[in-house]
Amino acid sequence: MRARRAAWIAIVVGSLGSLPIASGSDKPAEDEGVRLFREKVEPVLAAECYRCHSEKATKLRAGLRLDSRAGMLKGGDTGPAIVPGKAEDSLIIQAIRHEDGLEMPPKKPRLDDSTVAAFERWVALGAPGPAADTSTPSSPYPDDARRHWAFQPVKKAAPPRVEGSAWVDNPIDGFVLAKLEERRWTPAPDAEKREWLRRVTFDLTGLPPSPEEIDAFLDDRSALAYENVVDRLLASPRYGERWAQHWLDVVRFAESEGYEYDRHIPDAWRYRDYVIGSINQDKPFDRFLTEQVAGDEVAPDDPEARVATMFHRLGPVRRNAGNPDIALSRNEVLTERTDVLGAAFLGLTVGCARCHNHKLEPIAQKDYYRLQAFLASTEEHNILIANDEERRDWEARTKAVKAEMDRIQRRMKKATGAEKDRLTAELEEAEDRLPPNLPTIAATRNDFEHRTPIHVLRRGAWENKGEAVGPRPIGVLVADDLPELPADVPDPRTRLARWLASPENPLTARVFVNRLWQHHFGMGLVKTVNDFGTKGDRPSHPELLDWLAATFVEGGWRSKPIHRLIVLSHTYRQSCRSPIAAEAERSDPEDRLLWNFRRRRLEAEEIRDAMLAASGRLNLESGGPSVMVPVDADLVRLLYKPSQWKPAKDPAEHDRRSIYLIAKRNLRLPFFETFDAPALLSSCARRESSTHAPQALEMLNGPLANDLAASFARRLDHEAGGDKGRLVDRGFLLALGRPPTAAERELSLTFLREQPIEEFALALFNLNGFLYVP
Repeated sequence: MRARRAAWIAIVVGSLGSLPIASGSDKPAEDEGVRLFREKVEPVLAAECYRCHSEKATKLRAGLRLDSRAGMLKGGDTGPAIVPGKAEDSLIIQAIRHEDGLEMPPKKPRLDDSTVAAFERWVALGAPGPAADTSTPSSPYPDDARRHWAFQPVKKAAPPRVEGSAWVDNPIDGFVLAKLEERRWTPAPDAEKREWLRRVTFDLTGLPPSPEEIDAFLDDRSALAYENVVDRLLASPRYGERWAQHWLDVVRFAESEGYEYDRHIPDAWRYRDYVIGSINQDKPFDRFLTEQVAGDEVAPDDPEARVATMFHRLGPVRRNAGNPDIALSRNEVLTERTDVLGAAFLGLTVGCARCHNHKLEPIAQKDYYRLQAFLASTEEHNILIANDEERRDWEARTKAVKAEMDRIQRRMKKATGAEKDRLTAELEEAEDRLPPNLPTIAATRNDFEHRTPIHVLRRGAWENKGEAVGPRPIGVLVADDLPELPADVPDPRTRLARWLASPENPLTARVFVNRLWQHHFGMGLVKTVNDFGTKGDRPSHPELLDWLAATFVEGGWRSKPIHRLIVLSHTYRQSCRSPIAAEAERSDPEDRLLWNFRRRRLEAEEIRDAMLAASGRLNLESGGPSVMVPVDADLVRLLYKPSQWKPAKDPAEHDRRSIYLIAKRNLRLPFFETFDAPALLSSCARRESSTHAPQALEMLNGPLANDLAASFARRLDHEAGGDKGRLVDRGFLLALGRPPTAAERELSLTFLREQPIEEFALALFNLNGFLYVP
């Protein structure tokens, strides 16, 4: 019954906008309806409903207003309250009857039969209000919500004047120092050159500086020494590999779909390489955004833009065999795509408005589905990169090998003992001869013929369809009278991308520069990086955030100039040791005011890559298909299809940078999981940095650390030529970027008299100076 009513209401609602109160020929009915409303309906609403469902309500419940006819027609979380002329299909009638789980008044006895009958008759007569009732619902967004700082236009204020102007290298320092001077605090002294070099090299490339790079910087006494380092790092291909990982975390990049089958997305590594290339090129962020949201619309013949649209396919997808609930699966996919748009580009928790109006933010449930409506025509579209001859050849070779594998498998069913072992080996050999998959772009495209009609879904359930909606940006960020676009508007995602990167949108630039800041200082100017809403964290330096956002846009949305400003500021150059630490820690333990530089532990990928670099085994080959490395066989057996995991046969491939290892949802590499790599299921704005016993066990006893320590030991032994003192010096320089202290040198030499070099190399990997950057 409820499903039929929901479907009927959805049909009726489309014509409500032009429905008159009553026609001239129906004057007697109108008079009776108005009399019923005044004498029977309105008194009950005022007594039982207005305290929660009116303009004067302290808190509007369920987004529903019952103090005007327009409010009833508009309805709330569960759809329109009245369907004029159709009492049986009006939710208000169901509620006063206490039907289908609805109950009005709540937690009170049902209204008497005569009152219910009056409501039913009133709705049947067209639900007219008083003759003078011309009221319309007010804005659903309170004035204080619209005044929220993040919803205001970006304003570029001049850097403040400060007493310690000699410390100011660029405007960033002026904004930071002004806050410190308000408390009569002084910044920390400069970090040592070695410390700064290690810090900035890891930040911009994710790798340690080489001994040669350290010597070159220490020997450079010119005024441009720091600038030379930064320009070299920003021009390195390693820069894109490091900063791509931050974006991949935000968009929850994975190369498989998760859930039971965890099917691989065809050639998903192409999206990873697209992000790396875009960052290395310093592609303007507004273009980077547009290509991912609407690359197939704005540049349909550009393979790079088509790869970018894989953005819409990165979420987990349920692929149950024979699942009859196609609409359910489609709804889950649209939900994933809508949620990540809000998190990645707007920094808003829009996903919380899927089932009801957002409980904490000024985001209506209708806003959520209007945003989703931009994606209503978006469908998967795999593009084969092969000509007809190549495709026919591939199909023929694949068919032949699979036929041979089928024959072997039939024989295996009857075989036993040694014969079965021999056939198993033959099957594995045949499987190895399968030709690699044809190159594929796992892209998206619009399929307007099969466009999904978007409705406000009551409680987020796809079968409970409410009001149909068209594309429109988040309401609190636009004028109330901005109309929805037609549901079948051409190039819908291009229109969305234009709004996301438009001057009228105050969030996109702020959110992105805040991400950049976070990855340099460990915490954003807004600490809740994916939540700029009214319940998110307020910026520690609001004027600085806006100055950076405005400068970013003025500079053509390019990131490298912002990186350069940040890492060449005196704020970034501070030491992690401050003379005011005792006082500052009491009132600002998180260092929000930036009175010193906070140490940070390397992320999982950085630790692995740093061990590879120290061992001399780091393979710096760029791009291409992702690499599977050997893992515990017990983990592989847990997969639905263990044959999905095939380690690369060339051992050199196992030593690629971590960003080139496959990101499979159902088999996260144990080392990465231990050191807080994200689960790849939702947007990760900021990685945790936990400390627990398994991390020490992984670094002391784990196969990766011990294997690379053995290679590190061989390198040290070779480069030192048997000289233990030289070996110790070289080990500290490669692992920590500095020579050992006298005490460390003596202790190391004593250790090496009794222990093998492999144990010394492993000990270096376990030092705080290796795992942390100052």
